[in-house]
Amino acid sequence: MDKRLLTIQDISCVGQCSLTVALPIISACGIETAILPGSVLSNHTAPGFSAWTFHDLTDEMPKILAQWKKDNITFDAFYTGYLSRTQIAPTMDIMNSVARDGALRIVDPAMADNGKLYAGFDADFPKEMAKLCKGADFILPNLTEASFLLGIEYKGSGYDKAYIETVCKDLAKLGAKNVIITGVSFEKGKLGVAVYNGATFDYYFTEHLDASLHGTGDIYSSAFAGSLMRGKSVIDAASIAADFVVESIKQTLGDKDHWYGAKFEKALPYLVQRLN
Repeated sequence: MDKRLLTIQDISCVGQCSLTVALPIISACGIETAILPGSVLSNHTAPGFSAWTFHDLTDEMPKILAQWKKDNITFDAFYTGYLSRTQIAPTMDIMNSVARDGALRIVDPAMADNGKLYAGFDADFPKEMAKLCKGADFILPNLTEASFLLGIEYKGSGYDKAYIETVCKDLAKLGAKNVIITGVSFEKGKLGVAVYNGATFDYYFTEHLDASLHGTGDIYSSAFAGSLMRGKSVIDAASIAADFVVESIKQTLGDKDHWYGAKFEKALPYLVQRLN
């Protein structure tokens, strides 16, 4: 039986993030990708767009689950991204109800960046997201999200390896089996990830491009999930995903009109080549 992954997050119709990133990237990895949209937005909520529309689909989630259970539809993995407060509990119910034996739970606690929560999230939201992290096989926060999950001050720079490893260990205490922190940098010109499996640490660094693009976290998490499902080791999946993000950014640099996301589509051949 082929592997099937379910990703649960919003659809931002324009902006190259969330489900419009996850579906094509994981599919390109050769993994059957099912989706469950928690909401539909006209575009993502980052600065640049004047506003956005929002339609909540939380009430549909238990109805969809009931139909899946009726038809015995199950999944080998779950990958969650941007969720609202009301969607945490239904998402946990879905993961508990339609999982195949040994199904993986991959949680990207998509809620914050650059020291601030995303628009629409209040100060108590990280506590709800922490519930989803408990029991996850992998969590993939950036440094801002890690800080909010732990209730500590955000350090955008000036930290050392000991600090990152303490943060990883504290995140594991939330109940996650593996912690992958993105956006880690110990020296100028290098940006990467810290990988902690509950016992040991691995690091992988790429060149730090002078660009800040929306959706790169979603690109990373999607490529990680797809690579992992293809049988890559954790550090290999983490490394492939990091290199894919860099390649996606390189495909976007120089196009001033493309300010709203990264051109990951043009980098998909690179991802497929790395997987093969």
